[in-house]
Amino acid sequence: MIDKTMPFSLKDERESEMKEILSTVYDALKEKGYNPINQLVGYILSEDPTYITTYNNARSLIRHIDRDELLQAMVKNYLNS
Repeated sequence: MIDKTMPFSLKDERESEMKEILSTVYDALKEKGYNPINQLVGYILSEDPTYITTYNNARSLIRHIDRDELLQAMVKNYLNS
C-alpha cells in the first residue's frame, strides 16, 4: 500500500498537449513552405487563424490552444532556460 499522496498536475499535462499541437502545426507550416515561426507569431499576436495552414488539420488544432495559456507557458519556459 502507498502511504504518500500522489501529486497530480493538469498544468504539466496541458503544457505537454500544447507542445505537441505546436510541433504538429510547425511541421505542417514548414511542409507547405511557410516560415513557421513568423506564421505562429502572427497567429499569436492577432489570433487570426488564416496565419495557419489547413494542411494536416493544423488550423483546427491551433484553435485548441488558449492564447493566454500559451504565452504564459512560453514566458515561463524562456525564463527557466
